[in-house]
Amino acid sequence: MSRVGKKILEIPAGVEITNDNNTVTVKGPKGELTRTFNQDMVIKIEENVLTVERPSESKEHRTLHGTTRAIIGNMVEGVHTGFEKALEIIGVGYRATKQGEKVVINAGYSHPVEVENRDGIDVEVPSNTRVVVKGIDKEAVGAVAANIRAIRPPEPYKGKGIRYEGEFVRRKEGKTAK
Repeated sequence: MSRVGKKILEIPAGVEITNDNNTVTVKGPKGELTRTFNQDMVIKIEENVLTVERPSESKEHRTLHGTTRAIIGNMVEGVHTGFEKALEIIGVGYRATKQGEKVVINAGYSHPVEVENRDGIDVEVPSNTRVVVKGIDKEAVGAVAANIRAIRPPEPYKGKGIRYEGEFVRRKEGKTAK
């Protein structure tokens, strides 16, 4: 049995879940998320508890069981509290600024790189070396943060680049003189 799949999901106060033919809609104080799941999974909502069951022990059903429960759990957490990923910009002259709805990042290229906001995702720049991505959809927050990090990933020699806050970058030793 999937350990994640058999966990019950307690629905917090202020969050409403509806299931219409395996299309789950989660409404909360921060917004609304909708997603369609595989028709084989049985999603039950009783009082303020949600459970996901699988019809058989086949490999496909076992795989979908935990995944379905985890995605619904992330949807509930997203509309209730939201998700946030912070990035650090390290390097001389590397910085980020917010210009209207865009975030402009100078990361050592001959031109500044502009990052457009996606629907439902807020990108904040509290300081010129820190970028915070916030939203209710965990997948979208992670994708935007990964795209920003991909502009200039941290390099192992000097450690310059854009990294997640708290990310460990393994440093390499440079060339040695004889």
